[in-house]
Amino acid sequence: MPASKILPQVPVWRSLYRVNKIADNPIPFMSDATKKLGDIYEAYIGPRKVVIVSNPDYIQHILQKNNKNYHKSKVVKELLGSQLGQGLLTIDGDYWLKQRRLIQPGFYKQRLAELIGIMTNETEDFCAELDLQIAQNPEADVLKLMMHLTFRIVNKALFSTGLQKEQLKRVDYIVTNLQKYVITMARQPYLYPWLKLTGKIKFYESLRRETDDIVYGIIKERREQKSGYNDLLDMLINSRYEDTGEGMNDKQLRDESMILIVAGHETSANALAWALYLISQRPDVEQKLLQEAEAVLGNRTPTFEDLPNLQYTRQVIQETMRLYPPAWIIDRMALEDDEIDGYKIPKDKVILLFIYGTHHSPKYWSNPETFNPDRFAKENMKDLPNYAYFPFGGGPRLCIGNNFALFEMQIVLATLLRRFTFSLQPNHVIDLQPLVTLRPRYGVKMNIAQRVGAVAKPV
Repeated sequence: MPASKILPQVPVWRSLYRVNKIADNPIPFMSDATKKLGDIYEAYIGPRKVVIVSNPDYIQHILQKNNKNYHKSKVVKELLGSQLGQGLLTIDGDYWLKQRRLIQPGFYKQRLAELIGIMTNETEDFCAELDLQIAQNPEADVLKLMMHLTFRIVNKALFSTGLQKEQLKRVDYIVTNLQKYVITMARQPYLYPWLKLTGKIKFYESLRRETDDIVYGIIKERREQKSGYNDLLDMLINSRYEDTGEGMNDKQLRDESMILIVAGHETSANALAWALYLISQRPDVEQKLLQEAEAVLGNRTPTFEDLPNLQYTRQVIQETMRLYPPAWIIDRMALEDDEIDGYKIPKDKVILLFIYGTHHSPKYWSNPETFNPDRFAKENMKDLPNYAYFPFGGGPRLCIGNNFALFEMQIVLATLLRRFTFSLQPNHVIDLQPLVTLRPRYGVKMNIAQRVGAVAKPV
């Protein structure tokens, strides 16, 4: 038997020396260690010694080939689960498989085709409101705008007649604060006594109860109504388990709804904000997007049948998610001892799959820091290793909403760019804020104007 390889390690003093910076933004620390030590190594992130992986073959082993040995870590299952609930994002094992099989039909392409109208209608209404807004003030943070738009879309897709405008704002505020709490507890759990002493824990608990009241209220109202709605909540309510013929109870409906609300708007909003920033820096890319929209759509709003033909628009989205992957990291915990390419992975070891690191690696991408949508043209993807690009995860747990997100982003980009121009405000700083998702730390503040010659409203 060949001797096991020794995992490279970041000295503990390096982690301690930069503990506050790592807690605020671990990406520079992890990227630097990856350059020095390679694409698998051990390091302390907060109080936990973890294995950090960015090698596509190793990632494929964990997410796909031996996925049954790797479950979500306690941070996700217990900490994130305590805030969002026990839904697809936070559960494992037989229960996860049972829920996945139950919910999957709601995200088949033919089912998503029925939701395209919601995406186009909400985006058109948003554009009409944006016209009025920029007439008063052309300056805006497009991250906030995209959060608002994608929240509207997922709200209508999920609840149809659910959250009203003020409730939407409130849930958006709550989700942002709960996310910050989860990240603080994951990276700096030693702060818990201080947060409890200062009343922050009680504050976060009250926020979670508030979302419970809102979502449970919608579920109760829907159960009492006899008329059906063509939305995801109806699909969830009417789904039945194969073995028992029973449906989900209110707690299960609440948990899955919360997961869909958070995962369904946060990731898309971040990707769209990053995309508008990148496009604003590249007039040639913007021109190609406009030419494609004109050729495919003319004066029409996008339909489901148009989406495969908006290929360059999709490439821009894919390249955006390479540079700024909304889910910038995935964690797993080994259930039993394992070995990956000669490296011993002991039972209970937490592994961080460093998506951002893989996506920025010069081993797999030429000029990785350059924004180049052409790298996602079909002819340029042939030699790319599996899992060199995995913004939606992979294996059996590939994100259930990946097509929903891609369709939504194609529609939003094609619609917005035909109506408006976006230019970054002078001296605005773009920086990373890796929370549960990868946000622009200071937003993306832009000047927005009506595009000269734009059609007021496509038909």
